[in-house]
Amino acid sequence: MPGHNQRPTDDTPRRSFFRRIAAMSALGLIGFGPTPQRAQAAESDGLDWPGALKGRHKQVFDVYEINGGSPLGFTNNFLTPNESATAVLVFRHNGTPYALGSAIWEKYKIGETFHILDRETKAPAVKNPWFQPKPGVLSNDNAALDRLLARGTVMGVCSVSFRGQARRLAANAGVTAEEALKEWTANLIPGVTVIPSGTWGVNRAQEAGCTYCAGG
Repeated sequence: MPGHNQRPTDDTPRRSFFRRIAAMSALGLIGFGPTPQRAQAAESDGLDWPGALKGRHKQVFDVYEINGGSPLGFTNNFLTPNESATAVLVFRHNGTPYALGSAIWEKYKIGETFHILDRETKAPAVKNPWFQPKPGVLSNDNAALDRLLARGTVMGVCSVSFRGQARRLAANAGVTAEEALKEWTANLIPGVTVIPSGTWGVNRAQEAGCTYCAGG
């Protein structure tokens, strides 16, 4: 029997602990700095959007509904009194049709499906009512999409909603979902960027210095 002053030679629990630490370190599960895999993931955050925004005042409008054109009116009301301002519009959910050029509105029955009336005809819209409208049709001509783009407004459309709505309305045009998506993509309003998602766009705009406005 060992003496009371003799220390045990078997340090199994301690050795086992350090073996686990070494294995976790080899797998990159612990560490004091980012592993190459972590660093690569941190840098893979998607496209640089909305980019560097000019102007002292910046605001993002979260457009998740058509709301009779009000989101565009809100944007104009923000820009008009501010000589140094930039607006960002994020079209998502039921606000997605704002991003679509007039060429496919009739074919896909967008006005009928989304209950969008053309102020000029008083009937379901067969063209985008807010893109290049005739003078006097809108409550304020400066709230037209083309006018806002000309004033430097940045616009993005949610790719999740864009794909989903194209798939949903494909039957209206008698085409496949793939054909609809291809045609919709080709008929985006010039200047609108397809972004990973609407919520992603709202986040990126705020990180770029924008305050938030619910545009729906």
